[in-house]
Amino acid sequence: MRLRMFAPRYWPTWAALGILRALSLLPFSWLVMLGRALGAILRRLPVGFIATARRNMELCLPELCEEGREKLLDRHFASLGIALLETGFAWWSSAARVQKIVHVEGIEHLRAALGRGRGVILLTAHFTPLEMGGRILASVAPINILYRPTKNEVLAHFLAQCRCAHGGRPIPRDDIRALITALRKNECVWYAPDQSYRKKGAEMVRMFGIPAATNTLTSRLARMTGATVLPYFFERLPGSQGYRAVIHPPFENFPSDSPVADAERFNQMIEAQIRSVPEQYLWIHRRFKGLSEDYPDYYGRHAARRA
Repeated sequence: MRLRMFAPRYWPTWAALGILRALSLLPFSWLVMLGRALGAILRRLPVGFIATARRNMELCLPELCEEGREKLLDRHFASLGIALLETGFAWWSSAARVQKIVHVEGIEHLRAALGRGRGVILLTAHFTPLEMGGRILASVAPINILYRPTKNEVLAHFLAQCRCAHGGRPIPRDDIRALITALRKNECVWYAPDQSYRKKGAEMVRMFGIPAATNTLTSRLARMTGATVLPYFFERLPGSQGYRAVIHPPFENFPSDSPVADAERFNQMIEAQIRSVPEQYLWIHRRFKGLSEDYPDYYGRHAARRA
């Protein structure tokens, strides 16, 4: 830990981490209750991502009436509030404490895939219990976690330290060489390719019927390494029951001749999971941004509406 990490600009980060650490000691049911209250406060703040979430719901769930979407928005922010507080729970709780509120299905699929000796790609999506999803997966097998590095040195330090303490190994998302090396060592790699991606290799892939800029790296990785691809989803159960995580059977005939078709195939699984627990998807992300100027601006004029 470098001395500059104690500079005044990082004091708010240290304070936030201290609060998270203290709250992680509370009973899980209390964390859920406090998280809901925090989400209710966030919902009423004049922040732009409320409009983003509302717009995404309009695009993806047009069958809901306006009142239905507003109720879903309330539940989504309750889920976001819980997610903030459960981060500390995921980082600092003992294995025994976590196991009491976690139910994992499909471990046999992961073991069989590792038995092939070609590595495993575990695909997930950005649902609000993401940090708990990683903690749960790391309790089953050591995993390499593809992540976006943060410029905040204190937060980056704790992210790496806490994830490594529970069987995870962070890999920066642009370090493709480390990713391939891990797979060739028959290790597990976990990442979520469902956010807007507009760098080299991006393709427009339909999600909820809308073309969205998408990373098609999975097909190339699977073809290059022979790794097995397993979808992995998780959800927070009602009340304070805990979590359910499911490792699905491997994709058959994967990769195909079309990386776009492969990505859309996974998007369809994401859509099904969203419809199952719609409040837990990360609606505040601007998913529908295009690769060219002629793509519709879904967020420009709508972002300011009813914020």
